[in-house]
Formats: sequence, C-alpha cells, structure tokens
Amino acid sequence: MVIDVRAGTASTLRIATAGSVDDGKSTLIGRLLHDTKTVFEDQLQAMEKASRRYGDGTTNLALLTDGLRAEREQGITIDVAHRYFATPRRSFIVADTPGHAQYTRNMVTGASTSDVAIVLVDARHGVVEQTRRHALIASLLGVQHIVLAVNKMDLVDWQQSVYLAVVDDLQRFVRALDNPVPVTAIPMSALLGDNVVDGSEHIPWYIGPPLLAFLEDFETRVHADLGARVHVQRVIRPQGGEHADFRGQAGVVSGGWLRTGDDVVIQPSGKKATVGGLYRWGNPVNEAGPGHAVVVELTTDVDVARGDVFV
Repeated sequence: MVIDVRAGTASTLRIATAGSVDDGKSTLIGRLLHDTKTVFEDQLQAMEKASRRYGDGTTNLALLTDGLRAEREQGITIDVAHRYFATPRRSFIVADTPGHAQYTRNMVTGASTSDVAIVLVDARHGVVEQTRRHALIASLLGVQHIVLAVNKMDLVDWQQSVYLAVVDDLQRFVRALDNPVPVTAIPMSALLGDNVVDGSEHIPWYIGPPLLAFLEDFETRVHADLGARVHVQRVIRPQGGEHADFRGQAGVVSGGWLRTGDDVVIQPSGKKATVGGLYRWGNPVNEAGPGHAVVVELTTDVDVARGDVFV
C-alpha cells in the first residue's frame, strides 16, 4: 500500500502507546511510519545499520522510535519519543511510552495530552499488571478512547479464542473503573504488518477495520469539557530570600480550567492535594485555562516531580 503523505483533512489526532514491556509498542509505531511511507531514505538506512549493530541482523522497526543510546543497547524504551505522520485523510502525533514499571512517570507524560491510548497486549501472555496500570492511568487522564491492540497474533496461530479471552479480560477491568473508557479491540501483528495499515488474510473471523483506518475515522471531542490537567515541567523551590518557603509546580494547562481551591490527584502516585494558589507571569490569578502556562502552589507539601500530572 503506497500512501501519498500530505496534510490530512481531519483534525490532528494525538495518540499514546501503552502496555507492558516487550508487547510491541515501538515496533507498532515503526510499522505505522514505515507502511505510511513517512520514513525518509536516510532514516531507513540508519535503522538498518542500527539493526545490524544492536540486533540479530533483521530489520528492527522499533529503532525508528528508540532514539537514546541506552534504549538501543538494552532494546527497551526509556524516554517518551514523539513521532509525526500523515495520510491523505489525517495527521497524527504519536507518543511512544515506556513499558517498564520504573518508567511509569514517563508513560503518564506521554498519555497526558493524548486523545487515544493504544494499549498493546502480547497475545501469548494476555493482560498483565502493567496493562491494567496503563489502562487505569489512561482513564484517570481523560483519554477519550482505548484501542486494545492484541499483538503478536501470529505467535498464537491467529486463534480467535486467544484474542477473545484477552479482550474480555481487559474490558471487564475497564468497566469496573470509576471513569470507564470506551474500548475497541483490534487483533494484529506489528512485526509482520498484519491489520496495522492493511488488513490480514489470517483473521477471516475479524470483521472490523485495521488500526490505521480506525484512527483515521476516530472523531475527537472538544477538550474543554474535560477536567483540567497540568503536566508538571518544573518544580520551583527557591533556595533563599523572602520566598524560601515557596513550593510551586510549573506546567501548562490542558483540558478544562483549574481554579484556586480545586482538589487534584497527582499521577502516577495517586496522592491527593488542594490548589492553594495559581500564578501567571509572577502574578496571582484565580484560574488558568487550556494552553496557559501556570505555577501551581498546593496547600500541603506533597512530593511532586517533573513528569507528574495534576488531574
């Protein structure tokens, strides 16, 4: 399938990948970039060279997103990598987030501004603790839709029963959440490309669209009806002077409006706090809205770090 990459006609869709380690998140993004012809020739050459250096000699599509040297040497994703691609119908910004539990904060960063979370599951292993954790975080952050990508179906001989068991497991978990998110399940093999950009002859029992077609057709809702979210970019702690006791968290508001006195939950820790003060350009304000750079002062001294999100 050859796609003429031009500016899409629909609104830009922000996507975050999620799921446990080695479930295929980076490979899926690499497949999307490769099969939509969004990869330049020099990037392909660099990927093939890196595959020979860090892998087993086969082309590793995950290297299109794993940019840090440590990531390539270990074969994992540590930081959040953002990639852009487009089809004639739509443009996309996708965040490749880490699957390891110790990098959950980076996953929160990637998902905090996303419309859709693609939660990958290795069909051989099914839904695991990190799968549930990422689905919960997506729900807390107000992600509009979860795509359950049941990956590596080729390694279970494309068995429908395996797929249905995974789907039932995650859907039961999501339905029990305080803020359940709609889930659409898609079977696939990111490594082979089945049901990612094009359909697959191996799953005649599946009647839905491949992943890309679903994403192209997805209708986003206006974010103004969501609760405010603030992605913490910097923690402000003066070392001396008259403001030595001040503790503030600087970030940008997305979603709705944040006001003094609002209760917030700090993710990924889940700690609760109350907004004691808001500051813009050094001046106190009563509220801050979408796109506003703001410093948030909490009423209690709660441990907050860069990459945390107030929801």
